[in-house]
Amino acid sequence: MIFALTEKNMLKITADEQIPFLRNVLEPYAGIQYLPGNLIRQNHLKNTDAMVIRTRTRCNPSLLEGTPIRFIATATIGFDHIDTEYCSRKGIAWANAPGCNASSVMQYMASVLAYLYQHEGFSLREQVLGIIGVGHVGKKVQQLAALLGIPVLLYDPPRARAEGLQGFSTLDEIFERATVLSFHVPLHREGPDKTYHMGNAEFFRRMQQPFILINTARGEVLETRGVLGAMESGKIKAAVLDVWENEPDVDASLLKKALIATPHIAGYSTEGKANGTAMSVRSLARYFGLPLENWYPHPLPEPGIRDIFPEEKQETAILCSALLKTYPVQQDSQKLKNNPGSFEQLRDHYPVRREYGAYRIHIPHHHTGLKKKLSILGFEIR
Repeated sequence: MIFALTEKNMLKITADEQIPFLRNVLEPYAGIQYLPGNLIRQNHLKNTDAMVIRTRTRCNPSLLEGTPIRFIATATIGFDHIDTEYCSRKGIAWANAPGCNASSVMQYMASVLAYLYQHEGFSLREQVLGIIGVGHVGKKVQQLAALLGIPVLLYDPPRARAEGLQGFSTLDEIFERATVLSFHVPLHREGPDKTYHMGNAEFFRRMQQPFILINTARGEVLETRGVLGAMESGKIKAAVLDVWENEPDVDASLLKKALIATPHIAGYSTEGKANGTAMSVRSLARYFGLPLENWYPHPLPEPGIRDIFPEEKQETAILCSALLKTYPVQQDSQKLKNNPGSFEQLRDHYPVRREYGAYRIHIPHHHTGLKKKLSILGFEIR
């Protein structure tokens, strides 16, 4: 579809003001108003043709009805904040950004595992990681586990139905063997692949041994009461939570009890943000015929320190130290724990967090196996 741009019929776009790298990109081709994503209302959209949003903007009939909206781009993997059935009925096209921050969530997971190794006496090779949902993110986490030598169990019913059962585990196998459980599923509130409150009291009761719980998917995938109960009973040894029910109103008790608690920023690496914005701009450009189909923000801001000189001698210790130097996840956790009311502020003003490709790591020549692992992750080896 080509949208004819004239002064009289200028394309009009409403965008979340916190979407990074977006300002001055679309302005040559459209009139744009920037608003806080959680405060976009129907009256703001009376003259709007398209939106560029994040998860904080609920695109449902109460927002969209009676507006001229024809296209919605969300700079996120998930799209449960968009009423897709309503959009289909009304002829509103939409696009998400699948996989945009998968590497960022993998980096988050890597730092969590490194932190557990360094500070919690966590032996990586003695764990069994149950990955619930093996899409863009779950696959990256599977690859990370292979590099760290952690056995995995993969649970993904839609993929198992499409590809065959080989390589996938049942929930019973997860319950029996997993010592770490990590959720990477989309939020489905109903249907055969319902994930809403999947992690509930009964689910945790069926786990055969105490385990570490990690959730970077959607807050509503876990039932808060069930998590608290399983923590109180000792079934959940430690909880690592980046997403929460009723965000940004985080349950105070769960926040306090969680080992690592972060404000929905697992996917907030600079590269993850840039990818999400670029995919949104490109999808909008394709729909309206704008000359931005290959746009990508450049240059990306540099990390504070590019060179890493590990002091450790043992390979696993070197690897974990390097992972935490690129992203000390415990710092994000401490900020939220110190000020629970800062959830949205911490998200909206998240600092530069570059992925591994932005770093040079200096490793002694005899660590050939470690060099290969770090290279696979994306580090520049020196």
